[in-house]
Amino acid sequence: MPEIYLNDIAHGRSGDKGDTSNVCVFARKPEYYDIILREVTVERVKAHFGDMVKGEITRYEVPSLGGINLVMRHALGGGATMSLRLDSLGKSMGSAVMRMKIHVEDGEVS
Repeated sequence: MPEIYLNDIAHGRSGDKGDTSNVCVFARKPEYYDIILREVTVERVKAHFGDMVKGEITRYEVPSLGGINLVMRHALGGGATMSLRLDSLGKSMGSAVMRMKIHVEDGEVS
């Protein structure tokens, strides 16, 4: 099964509130939405970030927009006023999710 970057089939936006980061992932084509649902699971996102995201991850599905919203708690080292991280506001979390490798079936992505 071929492996690609999520960025090949999706784009994203990210934001923050305190120590919580949220990343919205949108399918580049409607037919890619099912791949995102299958491959971008809470477990896989948690594994992708490792101990960087210390809290719970919740995935909200938004089929009308062809996307998902990932809410990651305790993900920013305490938030803007407490973190020593370069990106304490979570703006790069969307880019990090886009670097996640996913599996696709032959011919599933064109």
